Amino acid sequence: MVCLSKTLTNKHKTIASLWRRSLSSSSTMSQQPDMKPLTEEELERKKKKEEKAKEKELKKLKALEKAELAKLKVQQGSNAPKKSARKNAKREADDENPEEFVDPETRLGEKKRLSSQMAKQYSPAAVEKSWYAWWEKSGYFQADASSSKPPFVIVLPPPNVTGALHIGHALTSAIQDTIIRWRRMSGYNALWVPGMDHAGIATQVVVEKKLMRERCLTRHDFGREEFVNEVWKWKTEYGGTILGQQRRMGASLDWSRECFTMDDKRSKAVTEAFYRLHEEGLIYRDLRLVNWDCVLRTAISDIEVDYTDIKERTLLKVPGYEKPVEFGVLTSFAYPLEGELGEIVVATTRVETMLGDSAIAIHPEDKRYSHLHGKFAIHPFNGRKLPIICDAILVDPSFGTGAVKITPAHDPNDFEVGKRHNLEFINIFTDDGKLNSNGGAEFAGMPRFRARESVIDALQKKKLYRGAQNNEMRLGLCSRSNDVVEPMIKPQWYVNCSSMAKQALDAAIDDQNRKLEFIPKQYTAEWKRWLENIRDWCISRQLWWGHRIPAWYVTLEDDEMKELGAYNDHWIVARDEEQALAEAKKKFSGKKFEMSQDPDVLDTWFSSGLFPLSVLGWPDDTEDLKAFYPTSVLETGHDILFFWVARMVMLGIKLGGDVPFSKVYLHPMIRDAHGRKMSKSLGNVIDPLEVINGISLEGLQKRLEEGNLDPNELATAKVGQVKDFPNGIAECGADALRFALVSYTAQSDKINLDIQRVVGYRQWCNKLWNAVRFAMSKLPDDYAPPATINPGTMPFSCRWILSVLNKAISKTILSLNAYEFSDAATNVYSWWQYQFCDIFIEAIKPYFAGDNPAFSSERNFARDALWVCLENGLRLLHPFMPFVSEELWQRLPGVKGHTRKESIMICEYPSPIESWTNERVEYEMDLVESTVRSLRSLRAELLAKQKNERLPAFAFCQNDEVAEITRSCELEILTLAGLSSLKVLLSDVDDAPAGCAFENVNENLKVYLKVHGTLNAEAEYEKIKNKMDEILKQQEKLKKIMNASGYQEKVPSHIQEENVTKLAKLIQEFEFFKKESERIESEAQHQQ
Repeated sequence: MVCLSKTLTNKHKTIASLWRRSLSSSSTMSQQPDMKPLTEEELERKKKKEEKAKEKELKKLKALEKAELAKLKVQQGSNAPKKSARKNAKREADDENPEEFVDPETRLGEKKRLSSQMAKQYSPAAVEKSWYAWWEKSGYFQADASSSKPPFVIVLPPPNVTGALHIGHALTSAIQDTIIRWRRMSGYNALWVPGMDHAGIATQVVVEKKLMRERCLTRHDFGREEFVNEVWKWKTEYGGTILGQQRRMGASLDWSRECFTMDDKRSKAVTEAFYRLHEEGLIYRDLRLVNWDCVLRTAISDIEVDYTDIKERTLLKVPGYEKPVEFGVLTSFAYPLEGELGEIVVATTRVETMLGDSAIAIHPEDKRYSHLHGKFAIHPFNGRKLPIICDAILVDPSFGTGAVKITPAHDPNDFEVGKRHNLEFINIFTDDGKLNSNGGAEFAGMPRFRARESVIDALQKKKLYRGAQNNEMRLGLCSRSNDVVEPMIKPQWYVNCSSMAKQALDAAIDDQNRKLEFIPKQYTAEWKRWLENIRDWCISRQLWWGHRIPAWYVTLEDDEMKELGAYNDHWIVARDEEQALAEAKKKFSGKKFEMSQDPDVLDTWFSSGLFPLSVLGWPDDTEDLKAFYPTSVLETGHDILFFWVARMVMLGIKLGGDVPFSKVYLHPMIRDAHGRKMSKSLGNVIDPLEVINGISLEGLQKRLEEGNLDPNELATAKVGQVKDFPNGIAECGADALRFALVSYTAQSDKINLDIQRVVGYRQWCNKLWNAVRFAMSKLPDDYAPPATINPGTMPFSCRWILSVLNKAISKTILSLNAYEFSDAATNVYSWWQYQFCDIFIEAIKPYFAGDNPAFSSERNFARDALWVCLENGLRLLHPFMPFVSEELWQRLPGVKGHTRKESIMICEYPSPIESWTNERVEYEMDLVESTVRSLRSLRAELLAKQKNERLPAFAFCQNDEVAEITRSCELEILTLAGLSSLKVLLSDVDDAPAGCAFENVNENLKVYLKVHGTLNAEAEYEKIKNKMDEILKQQEKLKKIMNASGYQEKVPSHIQEENVTKLAKLIQEFEFFKKESERIESEAQHQQ
């Protein structure tokens, strides 16, 4: 073939050459040997068509010239030059210095030193090294309270000081860092405050176990003060590792404001809050039922109770008992009635609590027991008279015997009955779960579940036992100790939540003055349900580690009862002991007394509830508090909506004067790939650091062995790991993990996390890396990016990529503003993957093939477009993938005459540029993409073994507009579809080409691919038949709609018009396929 670059030196020669070729091509097409001989009439018709076609040839010259250039590129790139390129590449590889591809060592905190050559493959460990320490040391994470920028504030939900980073923390970190980096780049004074929770029960349990394991001592052996010192030592040495692990996730937290819920400032806030609420009468002390843990010897919150459903008789291990304990059994026994009236049978799943019974309840309308109204039963072990009471609220006469034993001190429902009927509240347990003297001398000192067996034996001896049966029940277990929770009546401090709950509810549902928005919106209903049914909050805990309650008990010299708390009016609440003493002297003037502080500590949720205030310096009027309160958004899991979020809102409004945040984003809970809750005993717990760094199956199993699973659980867990992670977990890096987690947030209220998806994003990072490597290879060393860019002068593909980049930027910003993080991540990913990598980079390759002078202008424009795409695309990506985006951005050349920012994270986030948007170009590229997809589909069908072979193709257009678009985009179609040539045909001028396989692009365009040898007519006919069947179904469906009764009257006119157009297109398509089927059938007969 004549070298086209030479012919281009003479424009007239070129046009003449192309003209001759086009005529020759037309002639050749009309004389193909595999077509059947034409009749005289057909020849005449053919001649007229060809004459008409020739009139249009001059219009096609530019497109043909472009196509010739593409053919030249194809030939240059597919034959000898490839071999030459391979030889050159091998020679270059032999000459390479491996050290040029390795990053030099960087001192901690200094800006990362990059290798002179980009590594050939992406390595997360190499890329994610050094950047974070430099960001932190440079102060990029710090907010300025005196800044004129608008504030945007997030408070990190404070992780437990005992905690290690788990996948839930990783999700929180990924979402919040995405938000804060985006806002920081968008011109906000962005503050993300890190903190840590002292985690009262959790920390005390950890330290107690440590002391027992290492020194065989309990906290009581140490005494309170020394034990608390031991906890502080542990906190200093081991606590807070989770915040260090957040750095590995890339979390851009303002470490200069790091706080701890028990540091001096936060402790001051807790004391002040308690004092103010008590002064207003919102904190009070009362004797009520609590969740009691007999191992930890403390009340615990509802969130620390895990419920397990028991279907039938089940034996469970309980701490402190050698033998398993029986649950799921309903035991029936009889109470003798006073006056020899017989007996009344009751049933219970906790028969030992009958020792604290103070009544028997029946329904007032139950005729079986109408004769017992006002009578008494006699307790068989202590002779106590138990009144028979009528209670329509509690008793269901159709359940069991219709009689219910009442133990007001040990059952929530019975507690309410006790209050309604003024019953005696008899506590039968000690704090460690043994029977006390109220249980009777026969049982005193017995552990409660051993007493269960003894009570049954005693009932049998008295012939009062009436049997047992399986009973479905829910059993509450303490999440910290695994002990069975015991309802116990205890004097505790409470917060009256009624008025605060109403304010918190109004903030979310008041249409006139809504201050609080929940995302997703469905949680507003749950918020309403919780707050409308709120109970007063028990805030005291019988622990040693935590905020000591700022209340002092005054024991007067002349008090009859000297026990702590015996007289409720002897309590003094104050900010410190000095103030308490002054108040006591004033209240008990002239009396001798002793004063001691309440030994209890506050519920951890009390200090956590103050966190948005206390981290900013409240109760002091600090600059941070003035600048940053209220905060902007709270992001957390929906499981603590009530336990933490509601309490922050109540306390924030009450003490801070406003809601603590205006938006609450509740992320889904993470499950494993099979939808199961993550559990150590299942072996499906995923450690984010193991995903980031990678780990072998042996390493995963070693971690299990170092845990505290029993042998059976360990065996189950190992089997689960072998099934889910047969080859361990591949090294994915923080960027891939973050991107995967953010992408998952669209999954309702649960995320089924499949590690293979994270691996997929790690592989995508490699594709991103290589795309940038390619782009950088096309930018000369002296390349200077333009300060501004004018897409109107650029080639088609460059105008298109800038237009779709603009659209990706707009969509991403809209999604981020709407807290639709999965959509935002998808927008960014789709632009990089499907538009920049898959199309644009491939489409511009001809410009750089062989340094052809014919493409000199296009090359320059393509370089500018590449740089603009990389620079904007990396900034667009940065909040999601901070490490790889920083590394790649640092390699880009800067604009001359402009001061370049030191880091991508302090650059501006991309914003749409109106002049880049080009809907027409996008429309045309959509047609190109559809055409290429159809041609690739044909190639895949026809070239099973010779996938890289280039074939000639034809575009059969139904109108001039589609034909013109196709001609003007021949180069892009040739390149992307891997064709040797593309001829554009027009339906009213040309016949469909013979000997070709075809694919339907749309109603206006069909593509044909020339086949080597004989076309499989049967397969083509079957394909056409399927298309026709599909069109007929669509026609019938549409006709049915249009012929329906009332269609003309009810359906809007514009929809009726649309349906008419649709039907016309379907009829047109059917006619086309009908002709194609006839053509294929004719060709098949001709072949025979």
